[in-house]
Amino acid sequence: MLISLRNIHKTYLLDKVAIQAVRDVCLDIDAGDFICLMGPSGSGKSTILHILGCIEHPSSGNVFIRGENTRTMRDAALSRFRNRHIGFIFQSFNLIPVLNVRENVEFPLVIRGGKFDRDHVESVIRSVGLSDCMAHRPDELSGGQRQRVAIARALVTRPDIILADEPTANLDSKTGGRIIDLLLALNRESGTTFIFSTHNETLSRYARRTIRILDGEIYEAAGAGR
Repeated sequence: MLISLRNIHKTYLLDKVAIQAVRDVCLDIDAGDFICLMGPSGSGKSTILHILGCIEHPSSGNVFIRGENTRTMRDAALSRFRNRHIGFIFQSFNLIPVLNVRENVEFPLVIRGGKFDRDHVESVIRSVGLSDCMAHRPDELSGGQRQRVAIARALVTRPDIILADEPTANLDSKTGGRIIDLLLALNRESGTTFIFSTHNETLSRYARRTIRILDGEIYEAAGAGR
């Protein structure tokens, strides 16, 4: 078992009002899986994704990744763990405007410190179909190309897990479908575990497993897709 969430709750304070975003979530994810977290806006799927990615701590419950309880880790150890084992793809791309494609993709390796293999960086960029755009900056790319850069940046650290929060939200439906096809191909080739969130029923059909979430709770977990 690569990931195990046990009795996860997450509560936020909005002014003086407690908002329960996630309620008693239990979830097991195997290595190499391709999973969709499906639900409407405000359902709690992004919060669950952030907890899976060690960006947020649960209010209660435990998060086991690779057999380690990440909830007990101190911030510095958690940052190192996240950098080595988890990649992120954000719906707003989160690219650095002043850096070109190659520099954006290698940025997580720069943060990690030490020497890194530039041939590997270029290989990852080629794998997402951007070999002709390595010197381009984000403002010279289409939305689909920017998302491919974000995917390459997530892949470059060779993570066990890639999390994608609404990865096609800013793209037209045709480009969005191509992005999910690319994620599926990379999943098959690398064995990396992919977990993406969406509110789009069509995109959820690409997943091998769909976890449906409403009001912070899982109400259905089933195999799906092609």
